[in-house]
Amino acid sequence: MSDTLASSEIVREFWSAPPAPLNEAETAAVTEEIRALLQQEDAVLVAHYYTDPAIQALAEATGGCVSDSLEMARFGRDHKASTLIVAGVRFMGETAKILSPEKRVLMPTLEATCSLDIGCPAEEFAAFCDQHSDRTVVVYANTSAAVKARADWVVTSSIALDVVRYLKDRGEKLIWAPDKHLGNYVQRETGADMILWDSACIVHDEFKAKALEDLQAVYPEAAVLVHPESPESVVKMADAVGSTSQLIAAAQSLPNPVLIVATDKAIFYKMQQAAPDKLLIEAPTAGNGATCRSCAHCPWMAMNGLYSIRDVLQKGDQEILIDEAVRQQAVRSLQRMLDFRKP
Repeated sequence: MSDTLASSEIVREFWSAPPAPLNEAETAAVTEEIRALLQQEDAVLVAHYYTDPAIQALAEATGGCVSDSLEMARFGRDHKASTLIVAGVRFMGETAKILSPEKRVLMPTLEATCSLDIGCPAEEFAAFCDQHSDRTVVVYANTSAAVKARADWVVTSSIALDVVRYLKDRGEKLIWAPDKHLGNYVQRETGADMILWDSACIVHDEFKAKALEDLQAVYPEAAVLVHPESPESVVKMADAVGSTSQLIAAAQSLPNPVLIVATDKAIFYKMQQAAPDKLLIEAPTAGNGATCRSCAHCPWMAMNGLYSIRDVLQKGDQEILIDEAVRQQAVRSLQRMLDFRKP
């Protein structure tokens, strides 16, 4: 079975019998268990904006981190804890291990992957790069360790424009992978010479311009916030385009009382903290001819849960391991990213 089919089967199995929501007492009990285990295991919880709000709240309350993938990587590298619990998707755990090989990196589930990672197999991508060997290879963070090892640069959506402008000014021609929508956006904004890999995020690819137009008619006072992994027709309707952290900042700074948000709805936890008086509305994922596969929430992010965090702390399994030769290759492109945008 291919990795894509295997991952899809895991997601279908998970959603065919999703875990029942925890009540208040259950949440409090497992949260206290996790607090004690984090201290016992010299561990810190690093969570992405797209994980369940209960996980984000726990990371905040225990001295961990809730952020985008760039700051997750930096936080994990710099924190004194010997064990990192990475609540997100697999490439985030791999990134943490690449940057912190001496640390134990655990994930609530190793089955939580990413459609962009799946859509860019390392061997196929290497062959693609070999066909265009005169070009600088820039890959999005949402890729495997092996793909990062083949790259010259890794970028997140928060620094993609700045890095590509820098490379363009140096006269470099680029290969971009894997997200075609983000690549198109970067190419339009920078004018860089880029060959794009053909893949997309199953969440952001579902946002539809026609349905968004209809929603704007209901909320004419609303601003539209869009992640650039969305289709061009949706990006063109945006009042603010940016990474998760940039969209949260835009929610705070825009004067509009209503915000229509085209990214994973779990971002609302931190966005509402930044803009407590504003009404946040999910951008529609259905339109003319659309089918909602993700409903504005990544199915792999949803596989992270409080019980799975507790279990991995107790058992010490679900550990991220990376071949050292691959790690040494991948750390170069990742370190360029971190050096380019220092805090």
